[in-house]
Amino acid sequence: MNIDKRRRILLQGTAGVGALAAAGLLAPRQLLAAWPKDAFTATTYDAAIQARYGAAAAESGEIKITAPEIAENGAVVPVQVDTGLGDVESISIFVQNNPRPLAASFILGKGAGTSVATRIKMGKTSNVVAVVKSGGKLMSAKQEIKVTIGGCGG
Repeated sequence: MNIDKRRRILLQGTAGVGALAAAGLLAPRQLLAAWPKDAFTATTYDAAIQARYGAAAAESGEIKITAPEIAENGAVVPVQVDTGLGDVESISIFVQNNPRPLAASFILGKGAGTSVATRIKMGKTSNVVAVVKSGGKLMSAKQEIKVTIGGCGG
């Protein structure tokens, strides 16, 4: 097979893949999934919890939040949530005093583990609340983090 014929086959294959992508047939599944827009745009903690889960969560000692007690810069606050609960479906992190309280939400598949870590923005000192949906039940834990320099709006 000569070089021109190989190049023609490559170009035809590339054009075919491009057409499938343009038609939306090769889009990643995650992009097609619905995201909790109402929860992320809610302006109060109670509204964000209601929009994300539809109910309040009971406190649990089996959820641990690892975060600094004092955040020197509210623009970048590391937070890790670990739980010993089984059958974890999702973990969400809320900042009660933020203008948009839902900071992060993770949907976990089977065997994905029971720990998440991220960096969040905090406008001022607030409780950070981790909500874990496990076996259809909502459990939560909270930790106050003091912010010395504002991150979102401060």
